Amino acid sequence: MPYLNKLLLEYKKRKTQIKQRLNDFKDIHKSNDNNIFSELCFCLLTPQSKAIYCDKAVKELKKSGLLFKGRSNSIRKYLSKVRFPNNKAKFIVEARHVLKNGSALDIKSKFSLNNIFNIREWLVKNIKGLGYKEASHFLRNIGLGRNLAILDVHILKNLKEFGIIKNVPKSITKNNYIKIENKVRDFSKTIKIPMEELDLLFWAKETGYIFK
Repeated sequence: MPYLNKLLLEYKKRKTQIKQRLNDFKDIHKSNDNNIFSELCFCLLTPQSKAIYCDKAVKELKKSGLLFKGRSNSIRKYLSKVRFPNNKAKFIVEARHVLKNGSALDIKSKFSLNNIFNIREWLVKNIKGLGYKEASHFLRNIGLGRNLAILDVHILKNLKEFGIIKNVPKSITKNNYIKIENKVRDFSKTIKIPMEELDLLFWAKETGYIFK
């Protein structure tokens, strides 16, 4: 399959860079709760928005201190290039309340569950604005996404291209998400590229660079 040969060549070319990026994510998980919360906010902003703008907005909010203590109307002012800024500003504030213990963020204790899929379920249930895609994205970005698929439009297009799915769905139910994720897991094992690396590889293939 010519597409597969191209993918394997691209992986060989970017393998070292991809692994380094994943090590960066693991460092975030080892760091403080503020850094972990910043990644959560990034993933809350990403639906239907460019990742680079979301990352910039989070960095500016973090620098200003509003990410950790600002009200939604103040946060909203930093989201001019993010879609649905009013809702997403509220999601950040609500997530902060859910993850606080007293006056401080206390995230790691929330993730004491030893099963990554249970952690994802907890996130989807408790953090408004996070679906399975965003929760998987967040967990990958803090070094916990080893067995998870991030089924955004870039990934779904590639999955169709490689015959893993027949069509790119307009929306994905929980059951369908799990079903497609299992197919990605099988594909990953077949071509011997770990799932978390495959996601970054697909992203780089589409955009020309590795981000998050």
